[in-house]
Amino acid sequence: MSSDNGNGIKSESESGSGSGNGSGNGIVDEYETVDDPDGYFGEAVAAHYDGPSDDPSDEVFGADAVNPVVDLIAGLAGAPGGDARALEFGIGTGRIALPLARRGVPVHGIDLSRAMVRRLRAKPGGDGIGVTVGDFATARVGGPGFTVAYLVFNTIGNLTTQDAQVECFRNAAAHLVRGGHFVIEVGVPDLRRLPPGQNAVPFRVGPQRLGFDTYDVATQGMRSHHVTVVDGRTQYRSIPFRYVWPAELDLMARLAGMRLRDRWAGWKGEPFTNDSTKHVSVWEKV
Repeated sequence: MSSDNGNGIKSESESGSGSGNGSGNGIVDEYETVDDPDGYFGEAVAAHYDGPSDDPSDEVFGADAVNPVVDLIAGLAGAPGGDARALEFGIGTGRIALPLARRGVPVHGIDLSRAMVRRLRAKPGGDGIGVTVGDFATARVGGPGFTVAYLVFNTIGNLTTQDAQVECFRNAAAHLVRGGHFVIEVGVPDLRRLPPGQNAVPFRVGPQRLGFDTYDVATQGMRSHHVTVVDGRTQYRSIPFRYVWPAELDLMARLAGMRLRDRWAGWKGEPFTNDSTKHVSVWEKV
């Protein structure tokens, strides 16, 4: 699973912050406990979070990945110079917010991690984007209503209870003008890859990095595990998530006074089918 920054948890699962804890086997668990006020996204993660934006083919930070996201959100926000106003839940280091602002759309963000926000502020144009530090499920932003709110890169899963996810939808609706839109990008739970008796699914296997997700199907809980080798030193981290089904999200939207407008398999409007591994969904405030 992957995610942008949110209320303090992130993954590509990509994520992390906390104190290390050594063990006799040479593996260091950097995330056994997290007591950083920035949650899983303290300075240790923020310092290395951004990918190579100068490589257009980079699957997360490159222009080929970012531009379709910005195109869709800018279109939903409305014409620049009018009432367009965008709210990003989990703004992080500004992967989407900065290019959206360059399109002329005013952007405000909510993020728990001050370390990530400092990285945003250090970038060209970053000091012109307003940020509220807090939990995006509950933090409120004053001023006029927003025409679009968005939550990308699996960040809804960073909220690890159903109640918190419901509150996130209610918070989005509270910020939107009537007719405004809430956009979520999230993976489809990969349970079809779990044979009986198995609870782990690998997502990356290589000589320097191993990643796999473990599932608790009774609670819809999951945890992304990362093992990396850097300079001969093995590091381990694990981040909790809650996976959520498309129909469940639709019900959360209804509870918040929104209705489904569109659902695609990607940012370019690809059809959502039985074989889709993720979805981009748009709900409208009624």
